[in-house]
Amino acid sequence: MSFVLDSSVTLSWYFEDQATAATIALLDAVAENGAIVPPLWRLEVLNGLQSALRREKIDRAYRDASLNDLALLPITIDTETEAHLGDRTLGPADRFDLTIYDALFLELAERRELPLASLDLKLRSAGEVIGIRLLAIE
Repeated sequence: MSFVLDSSVTLSWYFEDQATAATIALLDAVAENGAIVPPLWRLEVLNGLQSALRREKIDRAYRDASLNDLALLPITIDTETEAHLGDRTLGPADRFDLTIYDALFLELAERRELPLASLDLKLRSAGEVIGIRLLAIE
C-alpha cells in the first residue's frame, strides 16, 4: 500500500472538471502500488456518483462503468477501523472540527503511518498539524 486514499480524490478521477495532473498521478500510483481506505470510502464514492447521476452530470452506464473500473484497482479496505472509533477518531474530529467520516481517513493515515491523499482542505490542514505527510493534489 502506498497511501490512504479519500473519496474526494477518487471521485475527481471520474469528472473532467475535477481531475488534475496530480490526481491522475495518484490514480497511476494506486494502480501500481495500491492504497488503503476505511470501509466508509465505498459508500462515499457510491454516494458521490449517485449524486452526479441525480444532477444529470453522468448517466447510469457511466456510474456503473466507473464502479467496475474502481473494483479492478488494488484498494484495500482497512478491517481495523471500527476498533479505533473511540478517542482516536473522536479526538481529531473535535480538535479540528471534522466530520467523523473525515476523521476516519485521518485516523487511518496516522495509525498506518501512511501519507494521505485528499482534496478536502480542512482534512489536509488537520493532517498537517498532526504530522501526516500529505500527497500533492495540484
